[in-house]
Amino acid sequence: MREEAEIAARHRKAADAGDPAAMSALGTLLLRRGDLDGAEPYLRAAVQHGDRAAANNLALLLHQLGQSEEAAGWWRVAAVAGSAPAAHALGRHFRERGEEPAAEYWLCQAAEAGHPLGAYALADLLHHRRDPGAERWFRAAAEHGHREAAYRLARICAARGHDREAEQWFRQAAARRHRRAALRLGALLEERGDTKEAAHWYLTAARDGEARAACALGFLLRDSGDVEQAATWWRRAAQAGDGNAANALGALHAEEGETQTAERWYRTAMEAGDVNGAYNLGLLCAAQERVAQAEQWYRKAAYAGHREAANALAVLLLQRGDAAGAEPWFSKAAEAGSIDAAFNLGILHAGRGEEAAARRWYERAAAAGHAEAALQVAIALQREGDSHGAERHLRCAAGGGSPEGAYRLGALLDGREEAREEADAWFERAARQGHPRAQVRLGMGAARRGDVVEAAHWYRLAAEAGSRQGAFNLGLLLAREGSEPEAAVWWTRAADAGHGRAALRLALLSARRGDLPSAQSWCARAIECGPPEVAERAERLTAAVTHELTA
Repeated sequence: MREEAEIAARHRKAADAGDPAAMSALGTLLLRRGDLDGAEPYLRAAVQHGDRAAANNLALLLHQLGQSEEAAGWWRVAAVAGSAPAAHALGRHFRERGEEPAAEYWLCQAAEAGHPLGAYALADLLHHRRDPGAERWFRAAAEHGHREAAYRLARICAARGHDREAEQWFRQAAARRHRRAALRLGALLEERGDTKEAAHWYLTAARDGEARAACALGFLLRDSGDVEQAATWWRRAAQAGDGNAANALGALHAEEGETQTAERWYRTAMEAGDVNGAYNLGLLCAAQERVAQAEQWYRKAAYAGHREAANALAVLLLQRGDAAGAEPWFSKAAEAGSIDAAFNLGILHAGRGEEAAARRWYERAAAAGHAEAALQVAIALQREGDSHGAERHLRCAAGGGSPEGAYRLGALLDGREEAREEADAWFERAARQGHPRAQVRLGMGAARRGDVVEAAHWYRLAAEAGSRQGAFNLGLLLAREGSEPEAAVWWTRAADAGHGRAALRLALLSARRGDLPSAQSWCARAIECGPPEVAERAERLTAAVTHELTA
């Protein structure tokens, strides 16, 4: 400060002695200090001596005093004399007044003179009216280190799919603490799997106050297992108005059973304008069987255009028997791109016997990757005898995680000698996904190989899932191994579920034990359940038992 005071004193002495350069320097020094009254006379005096820098600074001073017209006059004087900063300032003055042709002229003067701010301002003006010439000037400003120009140039490159060049400019802007550039750079890096560097740039942007970066950082931390730190950044982002972060916090608390806190964050998200908040409130209420409130929130989100909320609302209406009310919401959600809604429309039409309409919606959902819709299309194609088309859709269904799709694909391939190994792989996948018929099939294969333990494992899984064939086969296996009492337990379960052969086995077992009334009862069950050959044997056994009882 002492040195600055000494410089000011020297300039003042020279200025008072009539030195134009000292007048200009002293006026500029006072202007920078904010001493407008002190600066003005020195700058005016320097201007009278033809100092163009003084003319530009006098214009800045007058602009700060609100005297924009006189300021423009002095900027013009300096600009005509070749001052690029003055041309830039004059161009901005005209743009603020809406006089774009004059603004473009002066900004072009500044830009062509190599003034980075002038180049950026000209690019911004051209970009605003969709002039392709904007890119040239964004690039010129960016190459001189203008961070906003680098960011906007990066966005232009990204929109064209020029990711490598976009990354280069995002990096340049981010290195100069442009927080949105750091956010976009982080997203670009995360997309290609470089999560470590992505986290660095998200952190940089988040520390500079970019709420979306704090939210994105939270998701990276959660995925790496650091839920506590994730919550910290989500909280910071949510408090700054990021609805996505508020939803993430709500989901976190909902998972921990803290429903009141979850609801509070979902409401925060909704208040931040994030329609997912209303949808998540609907899910939360539905999970707590607060159906009326769930419907209220689903409706709010659905009316705001949330397609999954529209689908959820339709499902809720359908569950209470209002198919007429559900259909328009299913349609709205499906037209907005919800593949679940398209599948549900298929179910709705199929339930009415409208097979053609159901098929159209199933095909639409299947084309978008819905596994169960692909399964329904495959079943229809199999009925029509189109095994090639059926196989294609079954592969989609099975690959998408449908156990029934995997089982049916296995059954389709099983008839081809060259595809038997692949068929077995699909049967195993279906079995491991809990498909009872596939489990029975694997059990039968293991039994043929003599692997009793493996066979019992698969039969038991199928039986416990409600498969009567699994229960019957498990009974057979146990009986052969000498565990007839346990076999009877599984045969009873199978017979109660309508398995005729299991009932006949129980009848024979009861007859051997001398329990003729039970044998008679199980025979009646076998006759009732069939199939015909079983019923015929049961009738013969019934006759023998009746004869024995009446003898």
